[in-house]
Amino acid sequence: MNINELKAIVTGAASGIGRCMALELARGGASVVAGDIDEDGLAELKQEAQGLPGKIHIAAVDVSREDAVNAFVRDAVDTLEGVNLLVNAAGTLRDGLLATKEDDWVRKLPTAQWRAVIETNLTGPYLLSREVAVAMLERQTSPGLIVNISSVTREGNPGQSNYAASKAGLDALTRTWGLELARYGIRVGGIAPGLTDTPMLATMDEEHRRQLIAKLPLGRIGQPYEIWLALKFIIECDFFTGRVVDVDGGMAF
Repeated sequence: MNINELKAIVTGAASGIGRCMALELARGGASVVAGDIDEDGLAELKQEAQGLPGKIHIAAVDVSREDAVNAFVRDAVDTLEGVNLLVNAAGTLRDGLLATKEDDWVRKLPTAQWRAVIETNLTGPYLLSREVAVAMLERQTSPGLIVNISSVTREGNPGQSNYAASKAGLDALTRTWGLELARYGIRVGGIAPGLTDTPMLATMDEEHRRQLIAKLPLGRIGQPYEIWLALKFIIECDFFTGRVVDVDGGMAF
């Protein structure tokens, strides 16, 4: 696939990895509908994209809500006059230990925290991918591509039961959808970043962040542009499907 021929939907586009991917796609000449729950961030993205070869349209969406996703995809397809790329980059954190005890006080991970992450990080990509796949099939779009942004945290990380589960589930969906949709000329891939310089990483406890960086063989965190390079590879390599690329600086938990 050629970047300048893409009609792309990118979620989580107001900041971090999603923002970088939306901008780089537009820089390469693609037409992009950028979605996020952060409307101020989307407005800043649109301003930053002025003058790029491609065009970025913005639309607010809560990916955890089925009605919102259905309307968002429908409007995006109308705006782009079709769609041949979806990048599921929207994500959230609600960290907490499953159960912990201090003196005589026991605390457990609230179910609301579990659901908030699962609904955004796993159910959201499911809803978006389903609606985009339907649009591709209805319009007989081929080739098409869906890319899920996973995380190396899928292997497990203390305090991130919900996040790890959501990303492991996303990898399973990547493999499953790759098998299901290949017959229609639709590829499905994933990217699992390690520690990356994003607003989400900035919310991490400084000591925990220092400990994780110490485990990186390259001795530094990654940059969103380096994750974009993995997306560029998946876009351009038509023999890639059903797999997840780790871009993590050799991170070992």
